[in-house]
Amino acid sequence: MTETTVSAPAQETTRGGAFYRLVWKWHFLASLYVLPFMLILSISGGIYLFKPQIEEWIYRDRLNVEITGPMQTLETQEAAVRTALPDLKIRSIKTEETPGRSTVFQVRDKQRHTSYVWVNPYTAEIIAVQSRDSMLMRMVKKFHGELLMGRFGTKFVELASEWAIVLMITGVYLWWPRGKRSWRAAFSLPHSPGRAWWREAHNITGIAAFVLIMPLLLSGLPWTDVWGGSFKYVQTQTGQRPVSLRWGGKPVKSTTDEGTRLPYAQVIEIAKAEGIALPYSLRPPKDNKATFWIGSATRDRFKRAEIVVDQYSGEVLKRVDFADNPVLAKTVSLGIGFHQGELYGWTNLIQNLVAAFLGIALAVTGFVAWWKRRPAGELGVPAAPEAVLSKGMIALVVILSLLLPLMGASLVILLILDWLVFRRFGWFRGRMPT
Repeated sequence: MTETTVSAPAQETTRGGAFYRLVWKWHFLASLYVLPFMLILSISGGIYLFKPQIEEWIYRDRLNVEITGPMQTLETQEAAVRTALPDLKIRSIKTEETPGRSTVFQVRDKQRHTSYVWVNPYTAEIIAVQSRDSMLMRMVKKFHGELLMGRFGTKFVELASEWAIVLMITGVYLWWPRGKRSWRAAFSLPHSPGRAWWREAHNITGIAAFVLIMPLLLSGLPWTDVWGGSFKYVQTQTGQRPVSLRWGGKPVKSTTDEGTRLPYAQVIEIAKAEGIALPYSLRPPKDNKATFWIGSATRDRFKRAEIVVDQYSGEVLKRVDFADNPVLAKTVSLGIGFHQGELYGWTNLIQNLVAAFLGIALAVTGFVAWWKRRPAGELGVPAAPEAVLSKGMIALVVILSLLLPLMGASLVILLILDWLVFRRFGWFRGRMPT
C-alpha cells in the first residue's frame, strides 16, 4: 500500500507531487473506514446533545406531576419503592426543588442491572419503572460509543476516532495551498461545476471540521477502551486521578455504628448549608456503619461538589470540590462537559451541533466526490509513486502510532498485509497518470 524506496523527483514539490499523492492515497484508504463512522457518530452525537430536551418531551408524564398538597417525605417515598420492588437495592435518589417534579430513584437488581423509578412526591405513588438501558437517550449514547455491542463495539469506534484524527491532519496537508493555488482559493466556497464542486465542498468542509471536530475527537478519547484505559493508568501512576467520595478509594464511615439515622430532609438542609449546588443526587447509607453521600448534579462542572455526612450526628466528615481535583483530572472533566455541549451553555451546544452537521457533510461530500471520480467498476484508489519519507515524517508516524495505539496497530497490520498479499495481487495500487 505504501511505497517508500525510490526518491521522488526534486521538482515534484507542488500539488500532485510524489509525497502529496502518497498522503492522498492513505487519506483515501483511511476514509473508506472512517467516513461511515463519521456519519454515525455525527448523527448520534448531534441527537445526544439535546438529551435533556428530548427526555423532557418523551417522559414528560413521569417527570412532571400535579401538585395536590404538601410533599411526602423521602422516607415515605423510599418505603413505597421498597414495598413495590423489594428485591431491588436503592442506589441513589435525585431530588429537585422545582415544584411539580417527580423524585427519581435509581435501583439495581442482583444482576447489577440498573433501573429508574419515578415517584410522585405528593402522593408517594410510583409513576413508572424502566430499565436504564432501555431508555432512548441511553441507547443513543451506547450506540454513539459502542454501537450497542459493548466493549467489542467500542474498539471499532475507537479505531475510527483515532484514524479520524489522522484524516484531519492529512486533510489539512492536502488542502494546504501550494504551487499556484492561493490562500484565497483555498478558503473559497465551492463554485466549480460537476464533480469538482463536491471535491471543493469536501475541502472547505474539512477545514471547518478540523477546527470544530478535532477537539471533540480528542475530548472523547478518555472514554475509549484501549486509549482511555492507558490514560487512566498514567493518571494513577502520576497522581492525577479524579478525587471522589463515591467512586473508588476507601469509603468514609460514620463515627459510630448505632443511633437514630438522620431524616433525608435534614441531610438536604446540611448540603444547602454547605453551599452544594442544586439539584442533588443523594445516596443513603448501605448499613449502620456507612454515611450519607450527597453531591451536586449541576451541569456546571466548576460548581460540582460532594460531601459525606455522618448518618447519626449530621457531621460533615469529608468534602470534595471540583477545585480539589488534580489538573489532568479537571481537564478531562471539562473535556467531557465540552464534548456533551455543557461547558459554556448554549454557545457550546450550538458549536457542537455545527460540528455534527460538518461531520455529516464531510462524510457525504467525501463519498460523492469519490463516487464521481472513480472509474466504472473500480475502487478508484489514488495512484502513488514510490517516495522516500524523511526522518521527520517517519518520526511523526511513529509518534502518532504511539499516541493512538489502535491506529498504530492497524497500520502495522495493513503494512504487513500489503507486503504479503496486496502487492502480490495488485490490490490498492491505483493507476498512475500517463
